[in-house]
Amino acid sequence: GRNAELSTIKEAYRRTVAGDNELVTIYGHSGTGKSTLAFEFGRYLLSEGGILLSGKFDQRQQGKPFSALASAFNQYCGILLQNCGLAPSKQKLAHQINHVLGREAHHLAKLIPNLASMLGLESNSIIHDEGCTNAQNRLQYLLCR
Repeated sequence: GRNAELSTIKEAYRRTVAGDNELVTIYGHSGTGKSTLAFEFGRYLLSEGGILLSGKFDQRQQGKPFSALASAFNQYCGILLQNCGLAPSKQKLAHQINHVLGREAHHLAKLIPNLASMLGLESNSIIHDEGCTNAQNRLQYLLCR
């Protein structure tokens, strides 16, 4: 199995709980157990009270920058939406996001539909007019914020 890799991921998680910043990626060829490894870590994480976000690269989404990350953040925004069902909580969350991202938040909302819902943006009000390179650079900048 992939016990060594699972232990490495668990150690990275423990460091984040202690205050460090970590990013873990699981990669490899088809059929090498990546999904199983992520699932096993997810079970561990849930038992510790955490949330596992996952995104998978999809070759059909090649023109969409950071599609796997956007998928994971969309999943997380969906969880947040479920947990703050009351309008005041949703408004407070939208205010916090707008405070951090400012006017740039709508650029992330182009790629993360649940973020658009959190911010009260209608899908028909979001203009998808940027070239791929500019969108990729902007997304990278915003995700670092």
